[in-house]
Amino acid sequence: MINRLWFYLMLIGIVTAGFFGRISIVPEVIFSAAEQAVSICIGLISIMAFWLGIMRIIEESGLINVIIKILRPVAAFLFPGIPKNHPAMSAILMNMSANLLGMGNAATPFGLKAMEKMQQLNPKKDTASLDMCTFLAINTSSLTLVPATVIALRSATGSMNPTEIIGTTLIATATSTTVAILFDRGYRFLERKKGGMS
Repeated sequence: MINRLWFYLMLIGIVTAGFFGRISIVPEVIFSAAEQAVSICIGLISIMAFWLGIMRIIEESGLINVIIKILRPVAAFLFPGIPKNHPAMSAILMNMSANLLGMGNAATPFGLKAMEKMQQLNPKKDTASLDMCTFLAINTSSLTLVPATVIALRSATGSMNPTEIIGTTLIATATSTTVAILFDRGYRFLERKKGGMS
């Protein structure tokens, strides 16, 4: 599906360039864009290595435990079907902590682990549990205090002020997370009313 989408986008671009008589610039644009993509990827390696290192320092120094301690009551409220000391809860808290710090790449392994552990608690293996749906909604909306990955991307692409998006990102992610939680609570209420999943 994605391959077809990219193919049609490129086809439309080439046809449009031909329609306006600028087909000669197409090869130049293709090669310059490819060169720029490689430069961005290489630039991101050092930046992502730096942030992943910071994440490891936060983890090793014990600061992550402070963040987890703060988030634990929130997680217990959001995921009532998961026992307090279950490994799934630990993975969820690590995922939420990484997302708060804007480290999407560092959060992904914890997210996968959380889903795996929640599946062990799921009585219907072929259907996502309410807690799994809640986790997906919150992880997708993910409240972000410091959008480290986006800042890294902006820095790698030459932004003069890569950190200027922190305020708007905080507002946007706070709004999206609030909406996700409200819809999740509403859905859980309807499920309880129907006598469905708890």
